[in-house]
Amino acid sequence: MIRLTEVRLSSDTEQAVLEVLRSGILAQGPKVAEFEAAFGSLVSAPYALGVSSGTSGLIAALQAMRLNPGDEVITTPFTFVATINAAIMAGATVRFADIAEPDFTLDPLALGETITNRTRVIMPVHLYGCPADMPAIAALADKSGCALIEDAAQAHGAKIAGQNVGSWGLAVYSFYATKNIAMGEGGVVTTSDAAQADTLRLLRNQGMRSRYDYEIVGQNYRMTEIQAAIGLSQLHLMDHWISKRRQNAAGLRSRLGDYGELILPADGANRRHVYHQFTIRVKESGGLTRDRLAEVMSTLGVETAVYYPRLLSAYGLYRDHPNVVGGDTPRAEAAAREVLSIPVHQWLEDRDLDLIADAIGQGIRACRRQ
Repeated sequence: MIRLTEVRLSSDTEQAVLEVLRSGILAQGPKVAEFEAAFGSLVSAPYALGVSSGTSGLIAALQAMRLNPGDEVITTPFTFVATINAAIMAGATVRFADIAEPDFTLDPLALGETITNRTRVIMPVHLYGCPADMPAIAALADKSGCALIEDAAQAHGAKIAGQNVGSWGLAVYSFYATKNIAMGEGGVVTTSDAAQADTLRLLRNQGMRSRYDYEIVGQNYRMTEIQAAIGLSQLHLMDHWISKRRQNAAGLRSRLGDYGELILPADGANRRHVYHQFTIRVKESGGLTRDRLAEVMSTLGVETAVYYPRLLSAYGLYRDHPNVVGGDTPRAEAAAREVLSIPVHQWLEDRDLDLIADAIGQGIRACRRQ
């Protein structure tokens, strides 16, 4: 089976974890500080704050905005649930704007129509590793006086016109077990604002500047030394792994470009996609559907997944939630019906790409005959 995601940890990682265990320092300490400095340097962020997960990072970033009841956060309904859970946990009201085509990220035109006098934060998601149109989004944020928080959980190393994602405001990255840098759990919040960084340090540490010196109401969002050690053992490989994923993405595009039933992901203008996922769109045609193609590929030994099968606004929990405002998002609805992620990870070889493309071809032809 060609796996959709494959995590391989080296002997260097094992040794780094062993050194932490032998040190007796397991909670946030020198390894976390070393990881923060290294990751901040990689993404050109003056301040990088390690946290326990991408989700806790999003909550902390929103809490740093000091939102009041009724303040609104605009984001996309086509994302992982952590994006809006964090906003609700921070006391905000979530409002949805539609996505752009073909890149699945927040559409600046739809965003402009969604901003109200209650909007405090705009939170674009760099979905699947593809950067959102940050120059246009940042211009809207500046015009409307809104803060920007980039959900970069899937976009370590992504760039726009050579500029790292995360450069337009606060940004949050995730190191969950299947991310391009995988630590099991863990996250980082980056910022160029010293005051914001200071607030984030307090928020992640129960509001303490020093032990029992409480300044604000905080939480335990701390990263562990083991998480940091696992991450540090991979950071020097990040650019190489991105290059390999981009190479594999190009290989898949060249093999699949003749199938008119598929819409394939690409970088977009001046954007560096890091391909956390290679997500195709399967246009229904005759007997061909996304789910049927996935079934055939599974029987042929290629794992796939749907990220994400329903819009967050379609779940009763959120549709009826007092802190969630729906919206007209037809492009996001269409994407949820059609998206299918196929393997693109850095461990694939050319023969694997051949097998993936062959499985897709067999699936399409089988559906055509039905």
